[in-house]
Amino acid sequence: MDKKKIHWLVQPKSITRLWGVFIVVLALCVAAGFFVHQHAYFGLDGTFGFYAWYGLFTCIFMIVVAKVIGILIKRPDNYYDRRS
Repeated sequence: MDKKKIHWLVQPKSITRLWGVFIVVLALCVAAGFFVHQHAYFGLDGTFGFYAWYGLFTCIFMIVVAKVIGILIKRPDNYYDRRS
């Protein structure tokens, strides 16, 4: 009986449950915008769900910028194998 125990965070059932919990928590945080008065400084930040969509677009922007930087500074696979 040499059955290897799989960590609970790697099990597909746990991953599905965690996604569900995260989605519910995020939806509750966005829904809290109906009950909390927002103190908008610039007008746009007073819109419903501003911090949710702003965070999403900022994250997407950072990923795109990182990909572009990776393409610009990429080296060949054999870069360190070359002899001078």
